Amino acid sequence: MNYFTRSPSKEAAFTVSSLNRQIQQLLEASLPWILVEGEISNLARPGSGHWYFSLKDDKSQIRCTMFKNKNGLVRFKPKEGDMVRLRAKVTFYGPRGDCQLSVESMESAGEGALQLAFERLKQNLKAQGLFDNEYKKALPLMPERVALITSPTGAVIRDMITAFKRRFPLTELTLFPSIVQGNGSAENLIKQLQRADANSYFDAIIIGRGGGSLEDLWSFNDEKLARAIFQSNTPVVSAVGHETDFTICDFVADVRAATPTAAAELLSPDKVNLIEKCQQQSDLLNYRIEQTIQLHQQRLDFLIKSMRHPKDRLDQQQSQLDQLTQRLTQSIKLTLEKQRIKTESTSQRLQQVSPQKALVQHQLQLNQYQARLERALEQNLVKKQQVFANLIEKLNLVSPLNILSRGYAIPTKNKHVIRSIHDVKKGDAIQVTIEDGILDCEVLN
Repeated sequence: MNYFTRSPSKEAAFTVSSLNRQIQQLLEASLPWILVEGEISNLARPGSGHWYFSLKDDKSQIRCTMFKNKNGLVRFKPKEGDMVRLRAKVTFYGPRGDCQLSVESMESAGEGALQLAFERLKQNLKAQGLFDNEYKKALPLMPERVALITSPTGAVIRDMITAFKRRFPLTELTLFPSIVQGNGSAENLIKQLQRADANSYFDAIIIGRGGGSLEDLWSFNDEKLARAIFQSNTPVVSAVGHETDFTICDFVADVRAATPTAAAELLSPDKVNLIEKCQQQSDLLNYRIEQTIQLHQQRLDFLIKSMRHPKDRLDQQQSQLDQLTQRLTQSIKLTLEKQRIKTESTSQRLQQVSPQKALVQHQLQLNQYQARLERALEQNLVKKQQVFANLIEKLNLVSPLNILSRGYAIPTKNKHVIRSIHDVKKGDAIQVTIEDGILDCEVLN
């Protein structure tokens, strides 16, 4: 029995390609972006970097693709059996007639509730002022002792130690080993933080761990831990996860570092820069010392030039004495000449007008005058000689040679008079001038 009519049908038939194309258009138009939860199975990570897996529940499954540029943003490492929440677009691959999900983002299925709790705690603590900048303590410029609160194993502690050794190996590091994930980890972190903060021994504290999912980092979102950080007397640097990870500790800490290595770099000055700055300061100090020495040397040269040697003063006074002696001699000669002329004039007048008797009397008077004159001249000469002797005595009083005759000596070094014990040092050769010569000496102490 033939169940097919032989008459041509008036209804148009789909080709397989056009049917699949129609299905694709309907699916992608009606379901552009969706959220879907399920369990990962058949996860594959080929060398291309893309992820291929199935998402299933207890009754069904669907194939999924997450390309490399998207899966690089996932904050945890998914594995077989993980429950995840996907934001994806429904796609239909026509050549095979396959329906699959193109995944845009992935998070742990439990992260939604954790994220909500995180935001609620964040807003609560922010309203109480725990994030305010006015309470944040400044980091020391060159900390001598730093406490590290993290897991004693893994890359985090090695990276921080390496960074400190590379940049400033003089920093004293003390590890406070702590549980950073799972039950009791928050309480353990609080205990280690309080130990590190006790007695104000450390200049700074780094608290942190490596990256992970929101669930992995949840210990650092603990309210009690946040309040312990806020109450710490020592500056605290939070270094939790990767640069894109944020925890409550990051907001309440004095400084948030993008990574643990970045935290170590914040608290370790670059030794190369320090050496360069020290060299610059040394060069500047040497330059200023040289300038000061030059200035004082110029002043010393000026003082040496302006200072007169005692011999110069003695020569000047000797010259003045010679001038006074010459003037005294000329004055005496002039006085004698005047008296001689006066005597001759008187004698001539007497001879002209005086008789013999008068001449005798005048002769007597003349003899008297002559005697008086001689006495006056002698007295005048004695006075001048006394004045001259006094001047000589005064000159002798200020003469260095006279001082030497009384047992004094003049010490010199390199022809410069030694005025202070600071002008010489042990072992210097000096000359000592005494009354009758010069002694070559050496400073013993």
